Amino acid sequence: MKIEPIRTEKDLKKALLRIDKIIDSKPGGKEYDELEILSTLVEAYEGKHHPIDPPDPIQAILFRMEQQELKQADLAPLMGGANRVSEVLSKKRKLSLKMIRNLHSKLRIPFESLMAPAK
Repeated sequence: MKIEPIRTEKDLKKALLRIDKIIDSKPGGKEYDELEILSTLVEAYEGKHHPIDPPDPIQAILFRMEQQELKQADLAPLMGGANRVSEVLSKKRKLSLKMIRNLHSKLRIPFESLMAPAK
């Protein structure tokens, strides 16, 4: 097992090809150890060079509504009423800290998504 740092896109591609070959390796073996190390290196490189921004808070809410087949009325108790839901979803009102806490605790929307700057 010869593992090299990932410094360039070419290095990344090479590591991803190797991961693809050993992805089904069994725990406890040398290839599995190599897979863990390469995965960590790829994650670190991509995190630094290809970061993924959290979604817009409204998009995060709409996505969760779609996932759970919720209607705006279902969010009213979490956000202080139907009017508040409408205002927030139309970006006429910002999420309050109380709304963010409720959406996180009841719908499991990550804080990072709810507190990201609106786009």
